[in-house]
Amino acid sequence: MTRPADQASLEVVSRVAEPVLANVSRAILHKQDEIRLCLITLLCNGHLLIEDVPGVGKTMLAKALARSLDCTFRRVQFTPDLLPSDVTGVRAYNQKLAEFEFRPGPVFAQILLADEINRATPKTQAALLEAMEERQVTIDGETHTLPEPFMVMATQNPVEYSGTFPLPEAQLDRFFMKVRLGYLSAREEALLLGQEKVESPFEELQPVVDPGDLRQAQLAVRDVYVRPELKDYIARLVERTRSHPEIALGVSTRGTLHLFYAAQARAAILGRGYVLPDDIKALAEPVLAHRVIMRPTAEMQGSSAGRVLRQLLEREAVPQLSYDA
Repeated sequence: MTRPADQASLEVVSRVAEPVLANVSRAILHKQDEIRLCLITLLCNGHLLIEDVPGVGKTMLAKALARSLDCTFRRVQFTPDLLPSDVTGVRAYNQKLAEFEFRPGPVFAQILLADEINRATPKTQAALLEAMEERQVTIDGETHTLPEPFMVMATQNPVEYSGTFPLPEAQLDRFFMKVRLGYLSAREEALLLGQEKVESPFEELQPVVDPGDLRQAQLAVRDVYVRPELKDYIARLVERTRSHPEIALGVSTRGTLHLFYAAQARAAILGRGYVLPDDIKALAEPVLAHRVIMRPTAEMQGSSAGRVLRQLLEREAVPQLSYDA
């Protein structure tokens, strides 16, 4: 017998998901699937990494998502000369008060856009580790709590482009999901050119959700029911990554939890109070692939984390479930 989330919980999620999806879609055209993945990350109180080649709308997507929320927002353009204190803040001497005081950095915002995060040095990238995991920052032995909700939206270009530094594995694992936008088709780009707008649709966007509604929706997605067979299915998929011959480092326990939460959020967005195997299969690659470290020999042979995960999904037996009405 299933125990699906009640209709009231699903309505709470719908009041956040539908207006945010519609609002962001005004600025980012023909990318509803990718926007929905971003929305899942938001509902799971996670951090988002948007990776793709230049000029496909990574920064626009992050800014549109942030503007849709009535939250404090700061943007940091990551560059090689950026210092950790430029992100977290610094203790400075106040001559008027004759004492040192803490001056908070841009990380003390509810939404932080780390634009082109892989253009900063590893030392500066690491400044976000504590903030992303523990929602706090420690400076000179003093701990400062970050506001709620707190979300890092980071964009990056692929690491093979010049002037970039690969993100540390520990930081990659703290990102709930990695999303790629990709190019529009020729037909979609022709439609985009045909709009003939003087101003960008982004300038017209207004907040559509307040932090209180967002917090209620984040709590409501946890009510979505997950059958024990599906929990075992998630655990088996993750375990396969840890023993695969082409993988040097498999998915962490954090990744297991994130896939579980993401499946709950996807089900809620689609109006279901229970998770299906399709939810897990649809989210396995964006949630898990960036956590997998491939062996160099496998990479030289053209293999990739996404390809291995797709193969595992094809091979792993899917639980046969029956749901009562």
